Amino acid sequence: MLSWMIRLGLLVISFVSLWFYPAKALQKYFPVSLFTSGLALIMCSLSFRYRFWMVSGSIFKRLVNDLTFVFGPFFAGTLWIFHLTFGKFWRYAGVNAMMNVVLSFLLNPLFQRYNVYKFVNFNAAYLFLTYMGYALVLYPYQLLIRDRKEKA
Repeated sequence: MLSWMIRLGLLVISFVSLWFYPAKALQKYFPVSLFTSGLALIMCSLSFRYRFWMVSGSIFKRLVNDLTFVFGPFFAGTLWIFHLTFGKFWRYAGVNAMMNVVLSFLLNPLFQRYNVYKFVNFNAAYLFLTYMGYALVLYPYQLLIRDRKEKA
């Protein structure tokens, strides 16, 4: 029951935060946030095959768990990080590193303790490196989007 409350809380907090998000920034950073969600969904798909993590219960529960993270904190977090840091790469990299440390080394053990998920063939360092890799792909992607819009 607590794991469901955690999932719901992550989703609700993420979407409530977007009420305060500027509409113009949403239009500007929505594509990169959607791309982030796609990358995270690919990772979730790979986790089925390679057993990166497990969620107790049915396949439905696992799907809900993955979608909660993908379209909750990762989607909203990407929007906020780009809104607050885009144009200053080192600030962007630093904020991403801090957020990934918090997720990988502080929140991850709590999520595992409260049975939100359990790592099987994955660990906190892999999680950190994976999401830092995403961050390094997302920034040039947003630069490309910006440059294309400026040319149009």
